[in-house]
Amino acid sequence: MTQSTPEATVPVPAAAGGGPISHAIFRLARLHRMFAGQLLRRTGLYPGQELVMMHLWELGPQRQADLVRLMDSDAATMTRTVRRLEQAGFVRRRPDPTDKRASLIEPTAASHALRRQVEEVWTQLEDISTADLTDDERTAALRTLERLERNLVRAAAGAEGAAGACGEDQGPDSGERAHRDG
Repeated sequence: MTQSTPEATVPVPAAAGGGPISHAIFRLARLHRMFAGQLLRRTGLYPGQELVMMHLWELGPQRQADLVRLMDSDAATMTRTVRRLEQAGFVRRRPDPTDKRASLIEPTAASHALRRQVEEVWTQLEDISTADLTDDERTAALRTLERLERNLVRAAAGAEGAAGACGEDQGPDSGERAHRDG
């Protein structure tokens, strides 16, 4: 008796028919995060927290605002993430010697002990994600993903610039109105 392999794709809903690649990215991101969560469970970290730790291990103590920029996050999400990491004993806050109003977030010895496990989890996640790809296909996939990311970064920068140029009225039609009225 042969085992059936689950389908690699799910049907794209008609409403998403104009964006099959976007739908695939959404599904892939969801599955990737799910597997990351399963693999990270033994470390005591949740998906996303390991990325903050990677930056802290690499760069050393950082201001929370710098972590927000590094992670392309928002302040509220980073505040929750840092608080949870602090409660778990993986980071601590200390005063910033150059700015008494700010504090630095630094990794603890307990988090340094996790670094090897996190690296192994990421290697395992990469192996799972790219299991049947050749080295050339992995390289091509990475290049394509990087191009998609650049497209979105460029679009986000353009949207931010357009919104800022429109003044306070930043509703959905404000850019068109500013162009038409200007």
